[in-house]
Amino acid sequence: MGLMDNLEGTALSSLLGGSSSPLLSGLLQMINNQPGGLTGFLQGFHDKGLGGVVSSWVGTGQNLPISADQISHVLGGGQLQQLAASVGMSPDAAGSSLAKLLPLVVDHLTPNGQVPQQSNLMDIGMKLLSSLKTGTNG
Repeated sequence: MGLMDNLEGTALSSLLGGSSSPLLSGLLQMINNQPGGLTGFLQGFHDKGLGGVVSSWVGTGQNLPISADQISHVLGGGQLQQLAASVGMSPDAAGSSLAKLLPLVVDHLTPNGQVPQQSNLMDIGMKLLSSLKTGTNG
């Protein structure tokens, strides 16, 4: 992987710290459990008017930002509360963390600007988690 991939991996590790790794695991599980997997998860953002933002995460260019309020709007209070409770965070804190984390995660889950097949998603997610634990990316 290139320098930018290493920098993104470092940024993701820094963002997660030691205690936020459960949030990444919970997010990956939530995406995987969506009908349609990552494609279905991203479709929810398109349906709520955030298609351009999500497309930037999937594409190979700059990732557009998203706010905690937008995350809450797309996921709905129940799904965000469930994720927050599963990792021991308040829904507000989880929403803020997801606003920073989600663009990086989707970017990593969509190599070369392509959404992977459902069967590959957990493999990619596990590699991402593994790279954070070992301090490498790739």
